[in-house]
Amino acid sequence: MAAALNSQVLRRLRILLSALKPGNQVSRAGPAAAFGTSVTSAKVAVNGVHLHYQQTGEGEHAVLLLPGMLGSGETDFGPQIQNLNKKLFTVVAWDPRGYGHSRPPDRDFPADFFERDAKDAVDLMKTLKFQKVSLLGWSDGGITSLIAAAKYPSYINKMVIWGANAYVTDEDEKIYQGIRDVSKWSEKTRKPLETLYGYDYFAKTCEKWVDGINQFKHLPDGNICGHLLPLVQCPTLIVHGEKDPLVPRFHADFIHKHVRGSRLHLMPEGKHNLHLRFANEFNKLAEDFLLGKHT
Repeated sequence: MAAALNSQVLRRLRILLSALKPGNQVSRAGPAAAFGTSVTSAKVAVNGVHLHYQQTGEGEHAVLLLPGMLGSGETDFGPQIQNLNKKLFTVVAWDPRGYGHSRPPDRDFPADFFERDAKDAVDLMKTLKFQKVSLLGWSDGGITSLIAAAKYPSYINKMVIWGANAYVTDEDEKIYQGIRDVSKWSEKTRKPLETLYGYDYFAKTCEKWVDGINQFKHLPDGNICGHLLPLVQCPTLIVHGEKDPLVPRFHADFIHKHVRGSRLHLMPEGKHNLHLRFANEFNKLAEDFLLGKHT
């Protein structure tokens, strides 16, 4: 019994120490439901900033979770960090620069902010010594995933995206203006981000995001990444919630049409946060696709 206990303690210690590579700072680690499924939390220097990430699982298949606007691993992917199969996958959830705990710097939105996020995400995973990675990208994280898959095709294994768009329309612009003032958000949606950032940074960054995304509206066809979609080579699953109030269906159809060999899966009751509201269904869908159990 004592020997088994010592073995468990040593194994836990190895998991924690694995994050202590040069430049990493472990900020916290908490046990999950069963031994061997602890979540480590650390920061590492990438492209001139210190990026925060959470990591769990011990599987050979590396998966990166990419959050949406103002998002972070802890606010956007709780059910995925907790419940994706930890024997089959090693799951990493990152905070893009200026979001979550990847501050400083404050978040900004230059014309190439999605490309910058894509490079940061890929370089983070390379810094963590992953040879190849699959992407699960929500909303803005879905756009970042599409760009990463197009620009770094040899590094991306498979990809699941939902709530993403490759261009901006007049209809989208109206939707964005409707979320510009965070004081009008529901308390349920607002509270986690307000807790994470404080009201002032949250409100200011949301306004900056609206201006940042609307800059694409002034480009030909409102293009964000449509020109890159034909370059995506990895197997791709597009999930769309048919009741998504933020991203109309035509965006999922456009991505499906232009990403060769992609699959489109519709969730009739899904809204923008379908991976949270229908977490078990989404996790099974994503796992089956990543493991090649799809038809």
